[in-house]
Amino acid sequence: MFDLSGKNALVTGASGGIGGKIARVLHGAGANLLLSGTNTEKLAALAKSLGPRSHMVACNLRNREAIGDFVRLAVETMGSIDILVNNAGITRDSLFIRMSDNDWNEVIDVNLSGPMHISRRVLRGMMKARWGRIINIASVVGSTGNAGQANYAAAKAGMVAMSKSLAVEMAPRGITVNCIAPGFIETEMTRKLTPEQRERILSRVPSGRMGTGQEVAAAALFLAAEESAYITGQTIHVNGGLAMI
Repeated sequence: MFDLSGKNALVTGASGGIGGKIARVLHGAGANLLLSGTNTEKLAALAKSLGPRSHMVACNLRNREAIGDFVRLAVETMGSIDILVNNAGITRDSLFIRMSDNDWNEVIDVNLSGPMHISRRVLRGMMKARWGRIINIASVVGSTGNAGQANYAAAKAGMVAMSKSLAVEMAPRGITVNCIAPGFIETEMTRKLTPEQRERILSRVPSGRMGTGQEVAAAALFLAAEESAYITGQTIHVNGGLAMI
């Protein structure tokens, strides 16, 4: 079940906690991987730990030429891109009234426009193969909003709407497009929370704990597999009941 042998996957943001877990799970299911991110040291360590069938390339998603170059490299290296996981993202948090244009534009560029440009470049190959999986990592705040994250929430909400529209266009070609919307997940960022901040967050989560990157990765594996072929345009919420949407 969930055998990805012979499939080629491109995972962006693989140097992060969630991206790294997704990469490990897809690789464990047999997929060949190209890992993308901005932290070359972490990328190299992940590729080395995975061993065969894994490759890495650094890419800044604000650089449109770099996106084209690394997608071409992925195809040259693996032969095709069958599975795309758009996981890379940044935050530039600030109250809306104080948010700079640069903080707004940078988050929209990386978190929404970046996945659009990558997806557009990999779709031709998927369309020719009449098979493909695009998995976009959104966020619970794309549905609920969050104070201090108007830019991030807008980008993630836009990603969900973009995915639905693309799913309609691509369904006749055997390509599915879905989102995963994590809630509060154990990452390097959340581990820096104070005990008081952590307690305040967990008081809002019915499950009483933060999720793990492995739980997000399990959803990605399902959406990448043949078994999910009749699921498209959907968002799987991995949030412990924080928002029941």
